[in-house]
Amino acid sequence: MAQATLTISSKNYSSWSLRGWLLCKLAGLDFEEKPVSIDDPDTRQELLLLSPTVRVPRLAHDGVEVWDTLAIANYLHDTFPDAGMFPADRKARAHCRAISGEMHSGFFNLRSALPMNIKARHAKFKVFSGARPDIAHVKEIWSECLDAYGGPFLFGAAPSVADAMFAPVCTRFRTYAVELEPKLQAYCDTIFAWAPMKEWEEAAKAEPDEMVELEVEF
Repeated sequence: MAQATLTISSKNYSSWSLRGWLLCKLAGLDFEEKPVSIDDPDTRQELLLLSPTVRVPRLAHDGVEVWDTLAIANYLHDTFPDAGMFPADRKARAHCRAISGEMHSGFFNLRSALPMNIKARHAKFKVFSGARPDIAHVKEIWSECLDAYGGPFLFGAAPSVADAMFAPVCTRFRTYAVELEPKLQAYCDTIFAWAPMKEWEEAAKAEPDEMVELEVEF
């Protein structure tokens, strides 16, 4: 198989890059990272939620270029159908696609109120009222999945596309001290213990770049 390249931006700040990277790991794809500097104006606009056009992650593989995180997920599933990126059961697979699509296209207030910043910790953080329904809905989705499929991941014993899509939310909840019931905290702990996630977080902590706009004390 041809060498693959994944273009990503900051490991500390870019939730979409994290999702694309985890999807490639889920597929078992051998790929090289192609980082884009956060000093790039387009990259900064995206990380600050000022641009609707997501340019990263971008996967180049076997003569194909694909961007947009869900498009990458579907391409990898088509290319590596035995990787188990979606549940085998038809009903569970539909459920997985639905919540992954919802994460992809919604929760804007959560994104803007709780920007991803893996290295930061805010012990006391007042979430503005517009983001609270988003947080409540994430909790509802997680609870429904964990109850239906038994955990520890959203669709059972193995991680899926849905876990890659919601992993950045786990980091946001930790960064901004969002209170979680034990079952949901256990899910986040499962994500943090997931080997690819640990690898990403270690690299994020070592990243020297900082965005002053996202480093203020709220």
